[in-house]
Amino acid sequence: MTKLALSEEILLKIEKPARYIGGEYNSIKKVKENVDVRIAMCFPDVYEIGMSHLGMQILYDMFNKRDDIWCERVFSPWTDLHEIMKREGIPLFALESQDPVKDFDFLGITIQYEMCYTNILQILDLAQIPMLAADRSDDDPIVMGGGPCVYNPEPLADFFDLFYIGEGEVNNLKLVDLYQECKKAGLGRREFLKKAAGLQGIYVPSLYEVTYNEDQTIASFTPVCEEAPATVVKAVVEDMTGPEYLKKPVVPFLKVTQDRAVLEVMRGCIRGCRFCQAGMVYRPRRERNAEELLQAAEEILKNTGHEEISLSSLSSSDYSGLGELVNGLIEACNEHHVNLSLPSLRIDSFSLDIMSKVQDIKKSSLTFAPEAGTQRMRNLINKGLTEEDILDGSRKAFAGGWTKVKLYFMLGLPTETKEDMVGIAELANKIAAEYFDVIPKPERKGMVAITSSTSFFIPKPFTPLQWAPMCEVQDYIDKAQTVKHAMKDQLNHKRLSYQWHSPEASILEGVFARGDRRLCKAILKAYESGCLYDSWTEQFDFDKWMQVLSDCGLDYHFYTTRERSLDEIFPWDFIDAGVSKKFLIREWKRAMAEEVTPNCAMRCAGCSADRFSKEACHRENQN
Repeated sequence: MTKLALSEEILLKIEKPARYIGGEYNSIKKVKENVDVRIAMCFPDVYEIGMSHLGMQILYDMFNKRDDIWCERVFSPWTDLHEIMKREGIPLFALESQDPVKDFDFLGITIQYEMCYTNILQILDLAQIPMLAADRSDDDPIVMGGGPCVYNPEPLADFFDLFYIGEGEVNNLKLVDLYQECKKAGLGRREFLKKAAGLQGIYVPSLYEVTYNEDQTIASFTPVCEEAPATVVKAVVEDMTGPEYLKKPVVPFLKVTQDRAVLEVMRGCIRGCRFCQAGMVYRPRRERNAEELLQAAEEILKNTGHEEISLSSLSSSDYSGLGELVNGLIEACNEHHVNLSLPSLRIDSFSLDIMSKVQDIKKSSLTFAPEAGTQRMRNLINKGLTEEDILDGSRKAFAGGWTKVKLYFMLGLPTETKEDMVGIAELANKIAAEYFDVIPKPERKGMVAITSSTSFFIPKPFTPLQWAPMCEVQDYIDKAQTVKHAMKDQLNHKRLSYQWHSPEASILEGVFARGDRRLCKAILKAYESGCLYDSWTEQFDFDKWMQVLSDCGLDYHFYTTRERSLDEIFPWDFIDAGVSKKFLIREWKRAMAEEVTPNCAMRCAGCSADRFSKEACHRENQN
């Protein structure tokens, strides 16, 4: 039996001790003397959030299929255990072996959202690994980062030995093989990193130099050695039917955020929403085979005992095998007595047929994302939805038996007017009205409830709106209040509810999203000042962050409200994420002209991502 890293006395003191003991069903135990490379796979947030992440489960399974590799899991200790570990000098440990992370060969950290950046430093600090990459020796693990945030890795450049840009199945095993070769040859950390820079998708920050103009914009970004490429090209799985699907995910001890079996039906998106980073950087679309997914679903349900199965993709409605897959899943769900969840369905293509097929399965609320309240603004962001699409989809949803609808919008988009803000409330009211028009009074079960949520627009790298300025905190608050008052003025206001995201957190997220490596010193100082779990409302301290930025000589307006020219060098311009800058500029101009670009299935927009896959792109009629 594995000896726990935490004593019984400590486990009895802390919240949810099951987060730290390992031993879950389907977790992998190996004899460490029989493996050559040990990898600590880390999600820098609490167990319940990290264990909901499909990508981490996929890589965990992939690594552990190799007999010579043992991959274990690590999550951020909650604040109660953090204090104990700091006070008593207990090193951060991996769940499976309970061994200190500092004894591993690799520490791989998946970076899913910007507000976890101080948690990354918590991981390094508690693991007793030097927080600055420049201070590490050959005895320290190689610290690598991956995930969507590494499409602009510069705010974290000082803390990582390397970043993996793209999909992990492509070159992670090659990276491990290279590490083993270097180890056998007696080569040190620096030599390994230089060789690693030759693999597609690998970025080694220490091998590049940045200079700045007088106005603080970037003057140059250049490699300092011949091994480092001037452009780092993302790694892409060209054919999704190739990799075997994950069939034995680890089953959490605790109820986690997404407590269900997950089927990833495809990667990429054809829609081209101009605010959506995932829709751009995960291009091109690549689908999994429906028959293979059905077989995987059977295996997953047998191997886990989950009570719900869900589809995962950016837009499941665009999956060509959706009808076949749903038919098969309904059979499996009935046989195993589990619920079927269909997220990421577009309201304009939400088929009455699909809805009728899942009628007998437990219904929760439906989620739609119009993103904007007026057609002008939906055209600007290239949402590809008309008001009639939205109302028609609502009618079908109500006819299919749903009475609760969640709507997601954004505030603070470029050129936004009061009419656009009020339009959010008016659209919610029209959707509520459809319920009363569609469902006769004697047939109404319960009462319709429309919940509208607004986040605040954050311009992300590799999107056509990356040139757009953000608003100030008070501006965001005023915009939310405008929507709130407009909700109260609607005829069906009793059926409408409204909530909005934190404007302060959005400002900081915007700083990190478009930041450069000069932010590293601020992130380090913020962690040392007590900032931690910034994505948690009760932990976030905006005033402390503003003080830290000021103390470091950084003006947050430079990263948020400042206008950007089309020829400015961005911190992420050295990365080839698939979509060309020429395409993004063209889409930015079309956005400002409020022109819609047809989706990829209708006409190719010439984004250049077609070179990564022969499967999905429609090359005819290119712009």
